[in-house]
Amino acid sequence: MGKRQTWLSKFLAAPSKYPIVLALAAGLYPIFFYYTNNYSLINTARHLSFFVALFFGLPWAIFFAFRLFFKSKSPQVKRRIPAFFNVLFFLAFIELCLYAKLQWVFTMAILAVALLVARFFSQHLGRIALFQLLLAGVALCFAVPVIYGQLNYSEHWMEQPDDITEMSFQKRPNIYFIQPDGYVNFSEINKGNYQFDNSDFASFLEDKSYTMYPDARSNYSTTLTSNSSIFSMKHHYYNNGYNFKERMNAREVIISDNAVLKVLKRNKYKTHYLAEWAYLLVNRPEMGYDACNFNYDEIPLLSTGFDEIREVEPSLSKFIDLDHDQSKFFFIELFLPGHIATNAMESTGKEKEREWWISNLKTANEKLKTLLSTIQAKDPEALVVIMSDHGGYVGMDYMQELRVKTQDRDKLYSGFSTILAVKWPDNKAPKFDKELKTGVNLFRILFAYLGADERYLEHLQDDGSYHLVNEGAPKGIYQYLDDAGKVVFKKQN
Repeated sequence: MGKRQTWLSKFLAAPSKYPIVLALAAGLYPIFFYYTNNYSLINTARHLSFFVALFFGLPWAIFFAFRLFFKSKSPQVKRRIPAFFNVLFFLAFIELCLYAKLQWVFTMAILAVALLVARFFSQHLGRIALFQLLLAGVALCFAVPVIYGQLNYSEHWMEQPDDITEMSFQKRPNIYFIQPDGYVNFSEINKGNYQFDNSDFASFLEDKSYTMYPDARSNYSTTLTSNSSIFSMKHHYYNNGYNFKERMNAREVIISDNAVLKVLKRNKYKTHYLAEWAYLLVNRPEMGYDACNFNYDEIPLLSTGFDEIREVEPSLSKFIDLDHDQSKFFFIELFLPGHIATNAMESTGKEKEREWWISNLKTANEKLKTLLSTIQAKDPEALVVIMSDHGGYVGMDYMQELRVKTQDRDKLYSGFSTILAVKWPDNKAPKFDKELKTGVNLFRILFAYLGADERYLEHLQDDGSYHLVNEGAPKGIYQYLDDAGKVVFKKQN
């Protein structure tokens, strides 16, 4: 106990003599906070090395250099400069954790706070550092179960009930799965909360012999939750509510390995992932596709995936022209029209959010027309599927309103309604295409068609739509829409 008190009294009297402690105080809480809230974005050894260097290495180098080169300075200088950098690093790291970048307004405010602390409170630097370390201890208590859960993640839910991953195709058209984010079904867009005439694009699809599927829905509410279910052809039920922020390992499921990729690769398809943004690639999941329009070296380690937009049509056109003797699959991800603000702080109000969404819809229509015209010209016998990942949430102030229990049919369909249009080869849809209702069964139905084997329809998943609810009912996962699309409220066990 005596040694601890001696060390503590020494640190409080002259904290600048302990550069490693000041560095840990500045960086520990931010890094624990970031890993707790964004583990799925940074779960690689390369990310860990980067964050250790940035959050610990950089502050330590500054504090060590100060101790080394400013030995003869006055006690006042020895307090103020370390206090300035400690507060500057601590708050700047928190800003990076929240926004994945430095924004000049917040950065200037942080600089001002650091200067004020250095000027008026530098004598309390030791206590400030101890408080930061206390915060880090609290943050660690939250980080440990999150990281433990991720490291012990089970893929059991992805197991198939039959031998579909061993099936063989009888038809081998090139397959294009085009996903415009947040694009609601034509059956919903002209009524309810949307009230928009989208007949021009509907006519465009009809003229190109696309079959429309009214009232199609997503099973889940976000890009990650929806796509991980689509490509696994199974329900995950948000990992039974383990994490209310992001579905665990979703990017690995979508990009690295899943039942859809297994089936395609068994049937010798060359697979392509083309996206406008690197959102699904930010944590550098092992690339399970044969070709992609992004290179991991081009994606910053500190990123949300929205650093650089890329038009996918040039890459699509190039890849169509290659490997004419090989069947191809394309997953094309567009991020328009998108969805309204995620949370209340970002929202501009339901009317302005609706206007913003409709503006994006018009842009999305033009992009889709360009892509579909390219496919039609270069690959007229292809199987083309247009299906969004979820709805646009128009009619609400912000997206997370659906986490509050509701039985409002228009709100629910605003969140879950999805466009679904298919260009079948020879314009002949299979007799069982009426089973196309939600994303979880999309590829199982397509594969039954390509394999000419209806046995695979015996294991269709339920077509319910599920959401996380944490207000108005006991926290958990609830079925909001049942197999037939009717409004329900049933807790998922």
